[in-house]
Amino acid sequence: MKEDRNDKNIGKKLDGRYELLERIGEGGMADVYRATDVVDNKTVAVKILKKEFAENEEFLRRFRNESKAIAVLSHPNIVKIFDVGFSDRIQFIVMEYIDGFTLNEYMDQEGQLDWRDAVHYILQILRALQHAHSKGIVHRDIKPQNIMMLPDGTIKVMDFGIAKFAREDGKTGTDKAIGTVHYISPEQARGGVTDAKSDLYSVGVMFYEMLTGKKPFDTDNPVSIAVMHMQAEVPLPHTVRPDIQTGLEEIILRAMQKDPKNRYQSAREMMDDIESFKEDPDGCVFGYFPQLLGTKRAAAGDEKTRFFTPVDQPQESGAPDEVRQNPYYDDDDAEEDDEDEDYEEEEKPSFFVPLLSAVIIVVIIVASVMFVLFMTNVLKKTRSPDSAKENRMPGLIGMDYDEAVQQYGKQLNIKVDTTEYSQQEKGKIFKQSVPEGDPVAKGDTIYVNVSLGNRKVTVPNVIEWDVVLAEQELSARGLNVTRRQAYDEKVPNGKVISTDPAPGTEVQSDKDYVVLVVSRGENKQTVEVPSFVGKTVEEAAKIAELAGLQLNRDEVNSDLPQGQIISQNTDPGEQVNEGTVIRIQISNGIPKETTVRISFRIPAEANGTFFITIYQDGIEKFVGQPFNVDYAMGTTTVNVTGTGTAEFLAILTNQSNGKREKIGKYKVDFKSGIVSEAYPDIEGAFRSVDGLIETTPSYTALTDGDQTTTSSSRTWWSPHSETASSSTTVSTTAKADDE
Repeated sequence: MKEDRNDKNIGKKLDGRYELLERIGEGGMADVYRATDVVDNKTVAVKILKKEFAENEEFLRRFRNESKAIAVLSHPNIVKIFDVGFSDRIQFIVMEYIDGFTLNEYMDQEGQLDWRDAVHYILQILRALQHAHSKGIVHRDIKPQNIMMLPDGTIKVMDFGIAKFAREDGKTGTDKAIGTVHYISPEQARGGVTDAKSDLYSVGVMFYEMLTGKKPFDTDNPVSIAVMHMQAEVPLPHTVRPDIQTGLEEIILRAMQKDPKNRYQSAREMMDDIESFKEDPDGCVFGYFPQLLGTKRAAAGDEKTRFFTPVDQPQESGAPDEVRQNPYYDDDDAEEDDEDEDYEEEEKPSFFVPLLSAVIIVVIIVASVMFVLFMTNVLKKTRSPDSAKENRMPGLIGMDYDEAVQQYGKQLNIKVDTTEYSQQEKGKIFKQSVPEGDPVAKGDTIYVNVSLGNRKVTVPNVIEWDVVLAEQELSARGLNVTRRQAYDEKVPNGKVISTDPAPGTEVQSDKDYVVLVVSRGENKQTVEVPSFVGKTVEEAAKIAELAGLQLNRDEVNSDLPQGQIISQNTDPGEQVNEGTVIRIQISNGIPKETTVRISFRIPAEANGTFFITIYQDGIEKFVGQPFNVDYAMGTTTVNVTGTGTAEFLAILTNQSNGKREKIGKYKVDFKSGIVSEAYPDIEGAFRSVDGLIETTPSYTALTDGDQTTTSSSRTWWSPHSETASSSTTVSTTAKADDE
């Protein structure tokens, strides 16, 4: 999107860490920016609540719920959340930056999708929802605009902005119907109970649109669309796309049942049907709608095609006026230019339009008055020279409070707003009421939050507690909580088996995580371990989820691509209990260093104390241990460490006289451990540093009666000369035996 040059947020650095670069999205309640995390040096997305909603408690609650909801989610098909920030002036969430496009953009471009592509995308969405639903989170706003696609076809579900913890009260009867009406569930339109099955209805609507290229219900009036979702018969998919397979049509119709009891009861159940369909696309029939089989082709031209209800299950009757209880709808789709479906509804007199017009007129009048007052105030301040704010707010975060007062106290009135526990050291400022870089005037009052340090708490004993109660207990103590499931014959399903760290352990609140190991009950099924080696983490996670297994990951140094799995602790094909944890090793992309030994032969004539130095690219890298030789043959070694292949130069040094000489070059392949020599001359090196004793034998036979005399001479190499400096003759006399 075009960059807004008037956007004052561009260039700001939130919390002294997230530098906003450009606005990349705009929603009903928040703006999204591409930003740089200057600490971790990576690109992130930052969602900032719009100022007009920052003072609205309802919107603020929804915005905070978003961060709360996503924080407990960790799945390859869900956008990750890294950080959150709330203050009096700004509220923001830092998320994973997705360099892709929305599913809505893709569907608009492609029209009707091939069933294989549609199934591929829907399965990823269902996996994300299955994970969220298992955490007690209902999205409540599933639509193509809230789903991102990467160029490789990977799906990322985002914007849990109106997600609600279903476990908190299990119903939303008093809530307003929030969501996009084109994909809204009937119960949500009525303001009734919403749970995981509401999300599955929205998935069914998207599946319908992917395969037919049209929305099942579409008019210019959002209220009319909501009424259709509650009461109107859905046009059967084959009336829009005659070649659609019966199995797919049954899956869509079951997901879009008016009565939640007649829908799929979980994302897993819907995924199982889709997988069954994939095994036999043309022959797959589930039998949910017996009427469909005999009327499908005959009904292709019938304008009054019925929305079949599953056999032996009652249809839901809904009251048309119930939608008026929930007039709030997302108007994002009111401006869409999709082709309208033919739909006739009885026109009834209503006071809704006149009432809405009156409200709009009042809003315009109030806004006009406020604008006049605002401009008057601005003009007054402009005329007052004392009101000019020419200074910029300094960054106080990370400073000691006393230090901040001493440095900036003459220009600003710095006051403590609250003191609370945080990740900053005790006495450090971790929040300031005016962001760094904003204009300020001399004497302005700045409120800061000062840290009490990291609060340490003791992990309570919640073993055999219900998992929901256990999470609430840990959260109340300021601890971050995550779950891991395991089978246990003694602990009932849904109860806590153990915690990590163990009960009684002292940890830091708001920093450390406590893992709840939750029982899945007694294991009655074994599964075959698949092969994870060579796959990426994302691929392995999907395979493990389908197999009913869990993964425990360790990153290790390797020259394999980052994220590729190197090994697994359980062999492929082995039968294990469902829910078993498989430990895998993942490459971090950093080559593993290995040590290779280079050996050097010591000449027999060497004598003295020496050491060998190894150089690489002219830089001293390794120095061997000094060694003494005295007329002894043997070898000495120097260990070198590195990765890949490298070339080294070896230098011999005579420790007694300091003379140095090149031995030769050595090429080392660290992966194979093979050392290749290049023109080595170790004997010549010893000779050059005066480290050899030259022995030249000479024999003279002297015959003198019964005695024979032999002589030999030994020449020492002088440490200061290349010529022999002295010689010693040793004579040996042997008496011959008389014959």
